[in-house]
Amino acid sequence: MTLRHAEAETPALEEISEYSSPELIAAARELLLEYGRFVVAQPGAARFCFGSLEKEAARLPRSYLEQHGGCLIATSRNSPVGFIAWRALAPSAHVIENAWEMKRLWVRPVARGLGLGRRLTEAVIARAKAAHRKAIYLDTAPASMTAAHNMYQQMGFEPCPSYNDTPVDGLVWMVKTL
Repeated sequence: MTLRHAEAETPALEEISEYSSPELIAAARELLLEYGRFVVAQPGAARFCFGSLEKEAARLPRSYLEQHGGCLIATSRNSPVGFIAWRALAPSAHVIENAWEMKRLWVRPVARGLGLGRRLTEAVIARAKAAHRKAIYLDTAPASMTAAHNMYQQMGFEPCPSYNDTPVDGLVWMVKTL
């Protein structure tokens, strides 16, 4: 499938729930695993545990719902093209109370340049505001995820201290206060 900018329809966003069709959940799993394969292929990702990501994918959407979060899939012309997830974070020395962590933003190469990463991120921010969350945290690797890092900065995410032990070199941690 090729999406040309002039022909591309606006991708639809759908929240994945335990009531979603098995086909939609399978598509979300495949997107999540694509994200993991991308991360594993990056320099400095040698300690990233793909096995735990496979378990996370196998349990979708429960892997996020059980953590007081959720996940969204983006589709265009009935094809899955994007994924994002979020979960609640426990307060700590570096995490304010009543915060979420945004996870696993992935847009297939065929759909890049359409603003889909921004739309998925905005959808999570809107849900966080509706849930009266005070902040959204994330981690990203600017060297391999340059466009995402730049987008996060443009959307008001700011650097913050490390709040997790993600085993990937070159990460930066960011927060957006809501």
